[in-house]
Amino acid sequence: MKQIISIYKSHKITVDNYIINLIKSLPKTYIESSDKILKQYKYIQLIYGVDSNFKLKTPIVCRKNKDSKNLGSDKSHYFAKMILNSENIYISNPYIHYRTGKASISVVYKIDDMYYIFDINMVVLLEDLKLVEYNHLHDRFKRFVYFLGSLFLALISIILITKGASTFLHMLIEQNEVEFMHNIFKSIIGITLGLATFDLAKQIFEHEVLFYSFHHPEDKQYKVLGKFLISIVIALSIETLMVVFKIALDDYTHMLSAFYLLIGTTIMLIGLGWFYKTIRDVGCQSDEEQDE
Repeated sequence: MKQIISIYKSHKITVDNYIINLIKSLPKTYIESSDKILKQYKYIQLIYGVDSNFKLKTPIVCRKNKDSKNLGSDKSHYFAKMILNSENIYISNPYIHYRTGKASISVVYKIDDMYYIFDINMVVLLEDLKLVEYNHLHDRFKRFVYFLGSLFLALISIILITKGASTFLHMLIEQNEVEFMHNIFKSIIGITLGLATFDLAKQIFEHEVLFYSFHHPEDKQYKVLGKFLISIVIALSIETLMVVFKIALDDYTHMLSAFYLLIGTTIMLIGLGWFYKTIRDVGCQSDEEQDE
């Protein structure tokens, strides 16, 4: 939505002139010619007319049906801030359409004592004007793939959490003191990895499937990756601690291996800190560039 509005504002004069010329070029029998108009211009979502008292005078003509049940209803609240230009046309600010849920603008054209309203889908309009590149089929396929990926990641996370919980419950039932520390760490690792995987699945589902939009912050994918890496580093740190304790209890000769593992985990932690510092600096630079 933000990206669409930004593109529209950048090309407002061009887009508005195109809309004005289009509305004026259409047959003046808008309602009678609505089927032809909606078929030819895919970005026009619906058409209707109100009289000089802002009472609904015509059916609301959508792409699939005509709604006549609200004839005579008061529409004055939609026209409270309307100011017609010299050509008797008014173009609203962008908004989310109540019927389609799409980013839209409304165009009002006054002819004699009638106001004709055209609700326009901004995405389709900007696509038609070659101001944005958007393909519905590609978008649906991409969302479907992301949906499947996030679904299977969520299932894997549930399996990991269940496995960690079952290990913990099994340890409590058996009360095996020899394997107590090993099992407790194994349980923690399974649950931690499960939560990390679920968080990754949630991020993918929310950003790419449920709340997908044209506005993609440049550092969004890095933040998702960073959250996942944090969980991995935590799980690896727990594993390292478990190995150190196990070697300390069993065989000191393998302590050097535990030391190398500890060094590796520390390097990953330092790398993660540098990674977060880098994306934070990039984000600050982007904000400064936008302010300029």
